[in-house]
Amino acid sequence: MSLLDEIYKQTILEHYKHPQHFGVLPPPVISTPGVNPACGDQLELHLRLEDGKITAAMWQGQGCAISMASASMMTGLIRGKSIPEALALVEKFKAMIVDGAEPAPELGDLKALAGVHKLHARVKCATLAWNTLEEALQEAQ
Repeated sequence: MSLLDEIYKQTILEHYKHPQHFGVLPPPVISTPGVNPACGDQLELHLRLEDGKITAAMWQGQGCAISMASASMMTGLIRGKSIPEALALVEKFKAMIVDGAEPAPELGDLKALAGVHKLHARVKCATLAWNTLEEALQEAQ
């Protein structure tokens, strides 16, 4: 199996073709834009925070399969998490994608993106939603 075949596993393609948590949350929410100028991927992350927890998360945008699948899986994973828990997931995801660390069990299906670490040009695609999440949560604190 080639490296590209590994990256575009069924999980990634499924989230790309049928994104989850796609759309806009009604106000009041935190809405944070994210852009990858290198390839044109863009998204807007919408979060509802109550008592320090993410009670709802949605996104909208366009881009490659990797960035869209990452946003789709991320928004499902962070629901119900506290801000510190969500920021810990950001660190674990970035460790996997940027540093090549073993996927943390808490990342679930996101382990399908682990091979992106070997394709440096695609790292920004995979981390776009996560960088946007980190920015939104830091502003919320």
